[in-house]
Amino acid sequence: MANDHRPLLPESERALDRLKYEVAEDLGLDDDIQEKGWANMTTRQVGKIGGNMVRRLIKRAERDLAEDE
Repeated sequence: MANDHRPLLPESERALDRLKYEVAEDLGLDDDIQEKGWANMTTRQVGKIGGNMVRRLIKRAERDLAEDE
């Protein structure tokens, strides 16, 4: 399972894809994705998208946890 990047909950895959494109658009990388495709994006570009996705997911989790208290 070392290289298994599938979501733990398969039903969340669509939401994660939407988030990925939302982040890419916010970073101004959506045009590059449309022109080049994901396979031809640089490691830096893809890492930037992934890093920002993680930040947003952490913020959402923190907000959800704060609401539960």
